[in-house]
Amino acid sequence: MENPPIFTNDAIVFGLLMIALGFVFLTSSKKEGFWQKFYSVVPALLMCYLLPAIFNSLGWIDSEASQLYFVASRFLLPAALVLMTLSIDLKAIFNLGPKALIMFFAGSLGIIIGGPVALLIISVLFPDILGGAGPDAIWRGLSTIAGSWIGGGANQAAMLEIYEYNTELYGGMVLVDIVVANIWMAAILMGIGKNERIDRWLKADNSAIEELKIKVSKYADSVTRIPKLPDFMILLALAFGAVGIAHFGADNISEYLLANFEVFSDGKSALASFSSQFFWMITIATAIGIGLSFTKFKSYEGAGASKIGSVFIYILVATIGMKMDLSMVFDQPELILIGLIWILVHVVILITVAKIIKAPYFFLAVGSQANVGGAASAPVVAAAFHPSLATVGVLLAVFGYVVGTYGAILCTILMQIVATG
Repeated sequence: MENPPIFTNDAIVFGLLMIALGFVFLTSSKKEGFWQKFYSVVPALLMCYLLPAIFNSLGWIDSEASQLYFVASRFLLPAALVLMTLSIDLKAIFNLGPKALIMFFAGSLGIIIGGPVALLIISVLFPDILGGAGPDAIWRGLSTIAGSWIGGGANQAAMLEIYEYNTELYGGMVLVDIVVANIWMAAILMGIGKNERIDRWLKADNSAIEELKIKVSKYADSVTRIPKLPDFMILLALAFGAVGIAHFGADNISEYLLANFEVFSDGKSALASFSSQFFWMITIATAIGIGLSFTKFKSYEGAGASKIGSVFIYILVATIGMKMDLSMVFDQPELILIGLIWILVHVVILITVAKIIKAPYFFLAVGSQANVGGAASAPVVAAAFHPSLATVGVLLAVFGYVVGTYGAILCTILMQIVATG
């Protein structure tokens, strides 16, 4: 590493992240003065994301030299999903209607169309960038971004195998994926602070979402109690016991599928993403949380289940933020420009569809992140509206794994047509 970060000890890095989170929550709790005005413009959640990004950009920390994101995404995320779904009203979630699914597919359509449109525009500005049809061809590399933005990491890996892009150039595509996806997530978080104004502009009916929030809040109030040590220990036992079960199930299911079905072990298969351990971990943890919501453990929402889950989510947000290097925006500008045009097409289609069906900003934001961000960030965005809504983000993100490879293949075929004429 040419310029190693100042802090490489994860204990120190974690301390920095927690200080940043504490600073944001301390200042955002001010009811008057400068900070009240500041957070009326910049959402607190966005600051929890940006401060670690600034630390990374200044060279204080480096996500590649840290295991904190791995710990947060593999341990704290599934634990948070269990705690946040403990008091879920599944019927009320389904009563939200089809708009969530429509916005998810609108987001997928935006990615499928956005790739070839971006490539077409860039080919006019930089004709030499197309690279023909060989292993260095840019459309082969962009196929991996399509896989990531519709599905997730497993779909991205599948596209790299299917289209055999030059692995020496693959880092540039990862750069575009990280930079553009993080810029867009920052924009979404900014919009959460203005979601009521956006909903009015979209003429959206968010009554079902508000009813769900009220229903969950009323239930939480009805069972609220001063938590004691046994309450916290039981909650942590439920959360991390479920994490252990989720990892055990994910490891064994993935291993069984890879060992017994060639279609899952073939990296070029559209079904290869179903062998992803992360996919099964998230799925199993969510299922356990939903299952517990039908038991007496549901009452532990009154002891602060969703609040503890929210703590884990904010730690995850900070670790996602530390992956963003703001200076990387200026590296490989042609590729970054492709990504920005691509995501802009995605946004235009999302807004158009939301305007037509009068979908609230919540569905637009979560539908987009279920595509672009996947299972790690979709529940984060959903929970920012209300902890009870985290499950919506998970369900859509899991669905993204299902359709990710197929959508990416369609997108790549269109990009190949543009690139090869």
